[in-house]
Amino acid sequence: MENPTMNNYASQTPMPEPGVSGVFGHSWDVLKKFLPELLLVVFIEILLSLPLGFANKIFNFPGFHPVSANLFNLVYTLIIVMPVNYGCSWVYLKAVRGEPFRVTDIFFAYQSFANILIANVLVFLIIGCGILLLIVPGIIFACKLAFVPYLVMDKKMEAVDAIRESWHMTTGYSGTIFLMGIVSFFIALGGIICFIVGIFPATIWISLAFATMYMAVSGRKKPEEL
Repeated sequence: MENPTMNNYASQTPMPEPGVSGVFGHSWDVLKKFLPELLLVVFIEILLSLPLGFANKIFNFPGFHPVSANLFNLVYTLIIVMPVNYGCSWVYLKAVRGEPFRVTDIFFAYQSFANILIANVLVFLIIGCGILLLIVPGIIFACKLAFVPYLVMDKKMEAVDAIRESWHMTTGYSGTIFLMGIVSFFIALGGIICFIVGIFPATIWISLAFATMYMAVSGRKKPEEL
């Protein structure tokens, strides 16, 4: 069933400007309106990530090979963490658009599991190679590929096409995305300082901000459409 509050919000909220203040301001409004639902989303995301932290302790017992923990972490990340992260990005995008969403939408990503897996591996390799080239190129590549999860989930793009389109879409906005990363660091730090539990709404706010940035950029007409 559609949430009328979300529909009203979608009709009343103008498209934000693709700038740091615009996207964080818009995402803050979304956070305040849908905090309970989004807290549940981030709790599920964190809960499903917990086995990664316990793996090293579990596989430390006698009888386990030293590489067992690393192998478990790799497989678990590929099968669980990556798809759920993409699914959460999809939920955050629907929230900033004011579209009806359900917490279970985070598992919608499994319909494109293979594509998500390929996209993650390619993005990891590209950014990893950039980091090896004196770190700065890696930061640039990370900014250029920030929209890949949204393009895969929103536009149903193949991995390579999503990487190419993200590279194109972020032209002229890489600096803004980099500044968003810096602002996000201080928001997360503030969340930790606020009795630690503040990290949960801080994480949601950051995630909503990047989803808003994608929405703002994708909503602008390309030069050939003007």
